[in-house]
Amino acid sequence: QVQLVESGGGLVQAGGSLRLSCAASGGTFSSSIMGWFRQAPGQEREFVASISGSGGRIRYADSVKGRFTISRDNAKNTVYLQMNSLKSEDTAVYSCASRGLWSSEWHYWGQGTQVSVSS
Repeated sequence: QVQLVESGGGLVQAGGSLRLSCAASGGTFSSSIMGWFRQAPGQEREFVASISGSGGRIRYADSVKGRFTISRDNAKNTVYLQMNSLKSEDTAVYSCASRGLWSSEWHYWGQGTQVSVSS
């Protein structure tokens, strides 16, 4: 069973930056599509970004495009989310997830890390 553990969350002022990390174990990380999602209080979980196994295909939600950067280091079994120009509306619990190339669903999830942006 795949285990995903996020870290790097915290409190930051609007306009600041944070880098989230997601460490994976128990699976074939390099062949997995990895994604970041977030959920604010009282809201549904939403897609933030995803990256293919080799890093060649990347997608972002429109709300974060140009501000966030997803990357991965397969040697470290880790995916990152660099968040710049943070806004108060970015405040949420951020979770990483993984799925296989041919799966349409994200089957493995981390516990989440809190990101709070103060205005």
